[in-house]
Amino acid sequence: MDLKEIQNLIKFVSNSGVAEVKLETGDIKITIRTTLEGNTPDITYVQQAPMQQALPQQAAPVQQAIATPVAATPVADDNSKYITVKSPMIGTFYRKPSPDKAPFVEVGTSIGKGDVLCVIEAMKLFNEIEAEISGKIVKILVDDMSPVEFDQPLFLVDPS
Repeated sequence: MDLKEIQNLIKFVSNSGVAEVKLETGDIKITIRTTLEGNTPDITYVQQAPMQQALPQQAAPVQQAIATPVAATPVADDNSKYITVKSPMIGTFYRKPSPDKAPFVEVGTSIGKGDVLCVIEAMKLFNEIEAEISGKIVKILVDDMSPVEFDQPLFLVDPS
């Protein structure tokens, strides 16, 4: 496993909202833990090969690059006036009904109660997630085709 693959794995875990991932391939063991407040990964590398000294030195810049989103947490105070739409289930988040169609909603879209916001696929079933409030989409918090967890924030809605 090279550094690029490890970096991609860290980014994927940070964006997915998963709390912990353990990966063992051959003589390499990787554990990535994220915190709930900032999704900043805590990475543990263990390798029983001669490259043991090189890998942790290369991993330090990766942690530094991923740690930068933590600075965005003060913005959460500005978002307190918005309502958060959360995932009702574990699955894969899709913004579009199919790959060739337009997204259900974009930032700035006005929504009404019962409007479809997204689709979450769970066990080959596509579940439409409907708005429980009326308002305007302020922010989409999840990337298209990303895994989501139960109660993970998906959208910020301005109810005014």
